[in-house]
Parts: sequence; C-alpha cells; structure tokens
Amino acid sequence: MSSRSLLIFCLIAALAASAGWWAGYRAHKSAPAAATARKVLYYQSPMHPWIKSDQPGQCTICGMTLVPVYEGETGFSAQAGFVELSPSALSVIGVQTTEVRRQPLARTLTVSGTIDDDDTRHRLLVARAPGRVEKLFVNHLGAEVRAGQPLLTLYSPTLLTAQREFLEIVRGGTYTAAALPAARTRLLQAGLDEKAIDALVARGEPEPLTTLVAPYDGTVVTRDVYEGQQVELGARLFEIADFSTMWFQFEAYEQDLPWLRIGQTVTVTTKAAPGKTFTAPIRFIDPNLDAANRFARVRVELPNPPAGPDARRELPHRVYAEGRVQLDAPEALAVPRSAVLRSGAGDTVYVERATGTYEARTVRLGRAGDSVLEVLDGLRAGEKVVTQGALLIDAQAALSYSATSETPKTAEPKPAADNDVALSTLAEQAAVAARALAADDLAKFQALLPALRAASEPFSELPPLSDATSLEAARQDFAPWSTAISDLVRPHAAHLGWHVLQCPMVTGRKESRWLQREKTVQNPFFGSAMPDCGEVVE
Repeated sequence: MSSRSLLIFCLIAALAASAGWWAGYRAHKSAPAAATARKVLYYQSPMHPWIKSDQPGQCTICGMTLVPVYEGETGFSAQAGFVELSPSALSVIGVQTTEVRRQPLARTLTVSGTIDDDDTRHRLLVARAPGRVEKLFVNHLGAEVRAGQPLLTLYSPTLLTAQREFLEIVRGGTYTAAALPAARTRLLQAGLDEKAIDALVARGEPEPLTTLVAPYDGTVVTRDVYEGQQVELGARLFEIADFSTMWFQFEAYEQDLPWLRIGQTVTVTTKAAPGKTFTAPIRFIDPNLDAANRFARVRVELPNPPAGPDARRELPHRVYAEGRVQLDAPEALAVPRSAVLRSGAGDTVYVERATGTYEARTVRLGRAGDSVLEVLDGLRAGEKVVTQGALLIDAQAALSYSATSETPKTAEPKPAADNDVALSTLAEQAAVAARALAADDLAKFQALLPALRAASEPFSELPPLSDATSLEAARQDFAPWSTAISDLVRPHAAHLGWHVLQCPMVTGRKESRWLQREKTVQNPFFGSAMPDCGEVVE
C-alpha cells in the first residue's frame, strides 16, 4: 500500500464512529411501487458505499443494515469531486469555511546575511616613505580615534631630502619651471598633505619627523607596527574602520526583487545582540545578479551608536543576522493557504455548495502572501471554501469514488492481517474512545460502543466490550481491548501516524496500552485523577 493510500485510510477512519460520510448524490432513486416485484441488483452500505453484497447483511465497518439497490437504480455513488457529510460528521471533524474575497497579499520576506562596516569608511594606512617609527601614540587594537588624532611619528631620510629639495626651489634655486610642481607632488606622495606643505613653506626649514594622523573617527582594527620599527615603502601600519553605521547585506533572489524597493524598512535581529531589534531602510539594490545563483545583493544601513558613554556599540562587526521585510501588498482575489490542497496533479480547493455538500474545484494560483494565495482562475468572489477538514474531505472523495466503481461483492470481512481499512478504522475509533475516558465522559463512551463492536468484528482475537454502567467498569473492559488493538497497530504505528502509550498502574494488569495521535499523555484508565500517568512506547 502506498503512503498516500495509508494516509487516506487513516483520515477516513475517524468518520466511521459518528455516522460517517454520506458520499455523492443519488442520481436515479425512485420509490418502488411493489418492491417484491422488482429485482434487487445488490445490497449496499449507505454510510460506506464501497461496501456491497449480493446478500442482505450489515456493513462490516459501521454495522448498519445494507440497503437494497433495485434494477434501474444507481445506488449510493460518490460523484467525482462531490462529497456530502452528515450533520454528525460535520461536528466531529469541525469543517470550517471562509468566503473568497479580494484582500491584500500581505507578505513578509525573511532574509539572512551579515553585518559589516561601511566600506566607504574603512581605511588601510601604509608607509608612504621608508623610515623608522619614532613614537607610537596608539598601541592597541580597538582603540577609538578621532579625525586628525596622531597615530605615530616617522623619521624618514627620504622624506627629509624631498623637503629640502622643495625648499630650495621655493627659494629660487636653479630649477626649471616644472620643477616646483614635481617637487610638491613628491611630498604629497611621501605622505605630507597640503596643509603640512604650506606649513613647511612658512617655516622655511624641513621637519625631520612626519606625523601620521587618523583620516576620520573610527576604531583601530589592526596594528602592524611597533615603536622603533624600521618600515619599508608600502608597509602596513594601521587599519581603521568606522562602526558608527553598519551595513546589513543580504541576497535577494530574482523572484523576490519585484517586491523590493529603495527606502523599504527592514527589521534586523542578531544573536550577537539578543532581545534587540534594529530597523533601517534599504539603501542599495545591486542591479547585477549573480549569474550562477540568480540573486542580487541588497544593502541596509543601520545606525550603530554606543549603548552608553563608555559602552561598546551594540552591533559587532561581521556577525550573522536575519532580516524581515514587510513587502508591499496589492489587493487580489485570494484564499487562505489552508484551503488549498497541492499535488503534482494541480491545486484543488473544496467549495461549499450547500450545508454539508462540497465540490472539488481545480484552481490556478498566482502570487503568495504569508497566509493567503492569489487565485487567478477557478473561483469567484463570494464563494465559500473549506479551510479546515479539506484533507479529510479529499480523502473521502478519492476513496469513495474508486470504491463505488468496483463490481458488487460479498460483505464477508477480510482476514485481519489483510484488512488495512478495517484496522485503520478500528484504531481511529479506539483513540476516540480513549479520549472520552480520559475526559471522564461516560456518556460519550457508551454512545461509541455500537460502532466499536462493529469495527471489532473482523478481528476475532479482540476481547468483548460490555455495556458499562460506570466509568470504572468501562475502563476495566477498555483496558484489555485497547491493549490488543495497540499491539495490532504497533508494528505500523510510525507509518500510520499513531503513538502507542502505556500505563503500568492498571489494577490486575502488568501493562495497559492505548493509541493517540499526540505525544502528550492523556490517560484513559485514570482520567482526571492521573491524566499524565504513562509513557510513549512507540
């Protein structure tokens, strides 16, 4: 049996305990004037239409009397795509619907990326002339510096010579007219700025020591020099970064790019700043997509002031972060995501045609919001679609339609080992009964007894269930019956979506087991007295 079939059987089983499913429409049913004069084609279960027999009898699932289908009638059938639910079935599975309408396609794009510093304010300072470091003013990583603050002084014979040549030209030496601009350029290349050159002219004497200053406010992130060190031209000295503004950069795939725009607000979180959120607009969307991965880089600029006068900044450098972008949401005809059943064959919804009657409808979908999907074709505004219980309805439609297409056959049950439908039905009913006892609901348990007995018929090894008149008696009967069923299901529990739970404290038994969909213990043998007594064994 395929996994889809197993799922269908498990889903449909829940309905047998409460009057079940009424499948399809009865296309040609006429009241016989003289039943004795009419030929009976076969006998059929009105609750489970795939159960047919050549002889009168009872449904092997629900125990209801089989209904004769006469010549000229089509019997109970499940029209393709149509399902009808009884009132009791509606209440059991809790079918919910919602109206198809135009609404905003609210969508939140979740992205991930890294927080880095501002590329435009990250500077590597190198030696512009060879020389010796005479004085180091900043000697540790992480030092906060201000624009114009001295970092070190350098004695450079090369720079000293260049200063003297420049002064000789300024004083009217025997040089060509082009010599002065050339000498000035050499000073600039050696590390002097225009202000220092003007001071040199005013002083008229060369300065043996050159001072390297911070180009802007920032943090020293690397230091590659020591006091007294001889450095060569181009040697690394300091690396300075400005962390007052950080860049959150993420990758946006091409299908998301139409939703993004400059100025859109992004909310950023990172484990490096727990409990904090940072918001800032998008400042840049790269127009060039990565050819291999089909994404474009997007940049958000985040203010990053210190948390206090003497505190460090909240956003560290080069940390992982996540962002949420609330995208523009145009209005469109839409349905909740829960209404759509998606498969390789297409997208399907169930439309409520009348109370308890539902039609399968193929739809064509467009854009996706957080909780709704745009409908391009297949639905009209004002129609109602199923938002809860659609999977069960779909399972019933598929199973009933295929089953009713079979030729009539006897209603004798299959051997328990081969009767997957019967076992799934029995397991579902056993779980419903367990929940009733866990809730101390004797009346509900008593109401389930006829269906429990009918579902037990294909399994001769199960102990009987008596008409219990008290919770204590009901639990004493239920314990061995439930344990036997749990043992039948246990080898297939994982595939069928069941959990087998066990309670070692039931009087007179070494252990007692029951079935649940949930892992949270709901003990049927003690109810509210010890609701969480037990453990999951499968």
